Amino acid sequence: MRNWGVSARRLVPPMQEGALLSWLAALAVTLFGGVLRFVRLGEPKAVVFDETFYVKDAYSLIVHGVEMATLGNAEDPIADRRLIAGNLDIFKQCGQPSECASFVAHPPLGKWMIGLGEWLFGMDPFGWRFAAALAGTLSILVMVRVARRMTRSTLLGCLAGLLLALDGLHLVLSRTALLDIFLMFWVLCGFACLVADRDAARHRLVAWYESAPVTELGPRLGLRPWRLAAGACLGAACAVKWSGVFFLIGFAALSLMWDLGARRALGLRQPYRGALSYDLPGGFGAMAFVPALVFTASWTGWFVSADGWGRNWDRAASAGNPIFFVLDSVRSWVQYQLQVLGFHSGLEDYHSYMSEPWEWPLLLRPVSFHYPTGLPPSACGADECSQAVLGVGTPALWYAAVLALLGLVAWYVSARDWRAGATLLGVAVGWLPWFYYAVADNRTMYLFYMIPVVPFMVLALVLMAGLALGRQDAPASRRATGAAVVGAFALVVLINFWWLYPVLTAETITYAQWWARMLMSSWVTAAPK
Repeated sequence: MRNWGVSARRLVPPMQEGALLSWLAALAVTLFGGVLRFVRLGEPKAVVFDETFYVKDAYSLIVHGVEMATLGNAEDPIADRRLIAGNLDIFKQCGQPSECASFVAHPPLGKWMIGLGEWLFGMDPFGWRFAAALAGTLSILVMVRVARRMTRSTLLGCLAGLLLALDGLHLVLSRTALLDIFLMFWVLCGFACLVADRDAARHRLVAWYESAPVTELGPRLGLRPWRLAAGACLGAACAVKWSGVFFLIGFAALSLMWDLGARRALGLRQPYRGALSYDLPGGFGAMAFVPALVFTASWTGWFVSADGWGRNWDRAASAGNPIFFVLDSVRSWVQYQLQVLGFHSGLEDYHSYMSEPWEWPLLLRPVSFHYPTGLPPSACGADECSQAVLGVGTPALWYAAVLALLGLVAWYVSARDWRAGATLLGVAVGWLPWFYYAVADNRTMYLFYMIPVVPFMVLALVLMAGLALGRQDAPASRRATGAAVVGAFALVVLINFWWLYPVLTAETITYAQWWARMLMSSWVTAAPK
């Protein structure tokens, strides 16, 4: 008789709490994070940082299906109030509509998501930030669920969601119509789907081990919906920003390694051959074909319109050959992608808030998203007033995460724990590629490029918190001490976040209050006074 129960517990450890309690707790944490992100979402009533690009591109996509050159400037994007009233054309005067086509450096999906908020709520700050706030809020829910699945603890899952909700950079990008929050959201969703697929595959292996004849290679696992969903999510990440491809490649390799490990843990005689024969083909389809399909589908507006940048619609259509039309459309699209690649490779323009990737974990150079001048003294009851949006992480969280990641390296080296390895991989593929661009291309980069890595920094903290708490059967004194340490840390993060909150959300405060919150001289360089 097979000792399959031992294998089941090893491959798929049970959850510590029931499903209903875990969902109620997850929704409570998500509601808390959502309130922080949606309250005063329309403030500041201005175009913040690079919103000036994405707000206009999103509106153009909603109206015409492609990005086109629009009227307006940073203070008055596409003259929105007059535009809604129908008194002003969206486009500059052009001989042909295609002459208004705008070359854009990022795929369209993130701008389609921004445009959805504009379509629902109008061309105002709340409308163009709605989708970012929604994605940021939902990412908290996903964070709770994936951390719970990895740790088997609802408490640790909720801690993960709380820490993500209290990160300053996550908050700022959730309240700003930039693309990076959508990249983070889809990356996190893709990772969460892969973790769910890991559990589902192991459940199937255990069921086979219990009831079917043993073979050297093990079973075929059949259709794996969670892995397909992961491929779709990671394809969506690439359709927001090209940098999503780093996560796609890394997580595809991770999924295969999990399959190899599961078959080996089950005691199969040829686990590697079984994984390569049965798991790799399906994995290739899920993690290559599906992402490519999603990425291409995000360009549907460009394919069906004659007005997009580089779209040879007229020349292809005039040939009168459907095959030539399709092939020339694909050729034009590929050429467009190569132009975008060249743009990113040669992006070296100086910006006063640019930074290098080795500076990011220590928050040495945040980005001033908004700092208006000329605020009247009456706005804050003092001689000088400030209304800032500073794109910076919560220092207590980020500095602790650096230590946690070092601890995670030691844990993985000593124990080969899959959770430590997966978390370290998420950090590596989201952060290390930027070192190449910094050294080889001297590329212009900013701290907020780190936002897809933040969920994995949070996971590192939560995994270390789990070690501090100890196992459920640990002595009560050990559990109490661990709980006190973890609770104190969460409280410190909360206080640090509360202290920074006014300069993350454009609250009007005195200049002295603003200055007190600038923790390093590099935070204020180039900030007007």
